[in-house]
Amino acid sequence: MFKFIKKLGPGLLFAGAAIGVSHLVQSTKAGADFGFGLVWALLLAHFCKYPFFQFGPRYAAATGESLLEGYQKMSKNALRAYFVLTFATMFTIQAAVTIVTAGLAANLFGSDTSIFIWSLLVTAVAFLLLTLGKYKLLDNLIKYIVLVLALTTFIAVSIAFKNHTQTIHFRQIIPQGALEIGFLIAFMGWMPGPLDISVWQSLWTVEKQKETKTTLKQTLLDFNIGYAATLSIGLCFVALGCFVFYGSGDTFEGGAVKFSQQLVSMYTKNLGPSSYWIIAFAALTTMFSTSLTTLDASPRSMLKATELLGKRNYKYGYWFWISFLAIGTLCILLFFKSEMAWLIKIATILSFLSAPFYAILNLSLICSKHTPIEARPSRFLISISVLGIVFLIGFGIWFVVSRF
Repeated sequence: MFKFIKKLGPGLLFAGAAIGVSHLVQSTKAGADFGFGLVWALLLAHFCKYPFFQFGPRYAAATGESLLEGYQKMSKNALRAYFVLTFATMFTIQAAVTIVTAGLAANLFGSDTSIFIWSLLVTAVAFLLLTLGKYKLLDNLIKYIVLVLALTTFIAVSIAFKNHTQTIHFRQIIPQGALEIGFLIAFMGWMPGPLDISVWQSLWTVEKQKETKTTLKQTLLDFNIGYAATLSIGLCFVALGCFVFYGSGDTFEGGAVKFSQQLVSMYTKNLGPSSYWIIAFAALTTMFSTSLTTLDASPRSMLKATELLGKRNYKYGYWFWISFLAIGTLCILLFFKSEMAWLIKIATILSFLSAPFYAILNLSLICSKHTPIEARPSRFLISISVLGIVFLIGFGIWFVVSRF
């Protein structure tokens, strides 16, 4: 059993990166506003995106290379596009997850310290963990973080279910109004996460292979466990939203930090004071795991892309990129806090609209001559991928039309 747990890693890192605002905020809001009516949307998003996330560890396990090396083999312009897209979004995304984590930490510990100081502390802790412990510490730590996250979330759902007295309905709903459709697009678009996480997953798999040699079958099992965790916890937050808030008449704040703080207090009010620490710790664990994994993944991917484009290795490249991201994140929170909503909107739109780009690229690479024949996906998985690409393109068009 210990050997099996030891071999797990990149799949749980995927869960740590994916389970964040999309679960804590969006899934809870889905349950609060629609009950269990949008479960179909959550399941459909996971189903359609599954192949493209899975191709990351599949390619890495089969070739010993990350997706970025595969992108370069197919087209150097694809690698350049990845570099530009990541550089354009990584600071704002990191700032967004950091400030929500900071807000939850301030709420949990009851401190009057400013949100920026808490953001600085969150960033500093994550930075030290990653630079001192490197991948090995991240790999070991995330197992416990995801375990605590799952345990506290399941306990919270159990308490909510026990206290729930209304009839539970599972009738599925297709939103009609402009605001409801807008929420549906955001909910499905970011569930379980942006597709560039597949690149992070491939990089983590390469790092894991340096420590523990695993077969393709073991790598895919690891990914499936992590993916199942993101789906299960997403359903849990929908259930929490439904059991605690649906039909209550409570309204949520628009800002992510205020929403997160309000979320914990409303859960406590409805589930009882004894649930406070469970809910607060589950929420904080959710967001800290995202802050930690994204602070590692973006610098790791930018370093690899820089090395491939520059055709040279950079000894202190990871230190440079993680320091650059940490400083850039804090500068945004310090000097551009008033523009955060606008910056996040731009970053999320770029990530959302780039999803078909990653989907087509990942499918093309995994079916190409650069992937060993025995590691290529089945016809069934390829068929799902084609449907997924149609879904992502159609969803992107719907997003643009509804917004503009």
